[in-house]
Amino acid sequence: MLNLSSKRITGPVIRLHPDDNIVIARVDVGIGTPVPGEGFTARSQVSAGHKIAARAIAAGEPIRKYNVVIGFAAADIPPGTMVHSHNITFREFDRDYAFTRDYVPTPLLPESERATFEGIVRADGRVGTRNYIGILSTVNCSATVCHKVAEWFTPERLADYPNIDGVAAFTHDTGCGMEMSGEPMDLLRRTMGGYAVHPNFAAVLVIGLGCERNQLTGFMQQQGLVAGENLHTFVMQEQGGTRKTIEAAIEAVKALLPGANRVTRRTVPASHLSIGLQCGGSDGFSSITANPALGAAMDILVRHGGTAILSETPEIYGVEHTLTSRARSREVGEKLVERIRWWKDEYTVGRDVQINGKVSPGNNAGGLANIFEKSLGSSMKGGTTGLMEVYKYAEPVKQPGLVFMDTPGFDPCSATGQIAGGANLVMFTTGRGSMFGCKPVPSVKLATNTPMYAKLTEDMDINCGEILDGTASMAEMGQKIFELMLRVASGEKSKSELLGLGDHEFVPWNIGVVG
Repeated sequence: MLNLSSKRITGPVIRLHPDDNIVIARVDVGIGTPVPGEGFTARSQVSAGHKIAARAIAAGEPIRKYNVVIGFAAADIPPGTMVHSHNITFREFDRDYAFTRDYVPTPLLPESERATFEGIVRADGRVGTRNYIGILSTVNCSATVCHKVAEWFTPERLADYPNIDGVAAFTHDTGCGMEMSGEPMDLLRRTMGGYAVHPNFAAVLVIGLGCERNQLTGFMQQQGLVAGENLHTFVMQEQGGTRKTIEAAIEAVKALLPGANRVTRRTVPASHLSIGLQCGGSDGFSSITANPALGAAMDILVRHGGTAILSETPEIYGVEHTLTSRARSREVGEKLVERIRWWKDEYTVGRDVQINGKVSPGNNAGGLANIFEKSLGSSMKGGTTGLMEVYKYAEPVKQPGLVFMDTPGFDPCSATGQIAGGANLVMFTTGRGSMFGCKPVPSVKLATNTPMYAKLTEDMDINCGEILDGTASMAEMGQKIFELMLRVASGEKSKSELLGLGDHEFVPWNIGVVG
């Protein structure tokens, strides 16, 4: 298990672990800057968030951050030298999965002591955090119709329905020209089905073209869905075309508005929170501030009976052993390893994607040398409790506690899978400044550093840079994040909601052949 408690600030640098051979520049460090606490003088101009050799590192020696290997020295590196992708070699190394070795059951708080929020309780007992009417397309061919229907319901036309958060379209670029059977179709239908029954919807319309491979009747049957009072279906070729379908769907939504508006929030325990964990535009401070702070909040949530969904499989690669060692059973740990092996041995062989080493240009500019280093920070979002279950993309998440869902690292695609699985809130850390928002679930942005937060205040919900500034401890920030989650789940608007984001972030994972 990662030890996050031994960080020490020494002048301009941060030491993350006593056994590390690098330190992190807390501020920009100029050539000739003495670092007396570490016993070296800077030989390089090093930007804040980047790594500096704390001692001489021999060629081939592992580079250690938090005492975890993030690569190997490409050449001899003198102390005080910047350590980054130019002098770090990325290569595979053996990892001890140590299944269940560090698993410790998390004691839950008594129900009388658990936190609460004001949620929307649906007829099936599930709890939503927002109240939308959704318009789903079976195929890209019905996408424009779905958007035209949603766009008709302007804020002015919804003014008499204050308890409805909006009418939103959820369209995609597939549904035809794809395999009719197997995982690609199953995955698309699983994703659509998860949205169709999501507790953040009061009602859903599903609109198809008629001749697509993802047939509406097949989708409904496979997902066990039945059209009724709050689930309506339309087929454009049967309805009479584009205009008639739009008009009929608008009338259907109009009829749904009074019922959807009758919802009221009521006090429910925090165990009804299911959090999708995301990070994007990461930097060298992600593993020092926002990610472990979010992890601290998840540790609190788990004690209150809630669910934390860690995802982005490429972004745990290289540190997956820190999760398998905390798995509640060997079976759970092996599920995670199987997903990793599928990515490495089947899905991405020979492809220039991040699980094979290179992170995005923004991540690299922010101080992350390779995917091992990014994964080190990314995995921290889940906190320190046991890994309770592993799910495939968009599978319904039913197990409380910390779980993992196999998704790509691409944030909109990853969050789409989490929401389909039941996440009713997304918590998103960023160091470079991601502007992500999603519907029908609020997205809360956590900044890793104060300069970025100050620059992008309109988009950032909370400044975890306070940890670096010395104005908040990790525990205090974790509690602050947890309390913000409760407020947003109760209806407080996140920054992305205030900006109107989320109309184009429904991105099901298209893993199949297009033909």
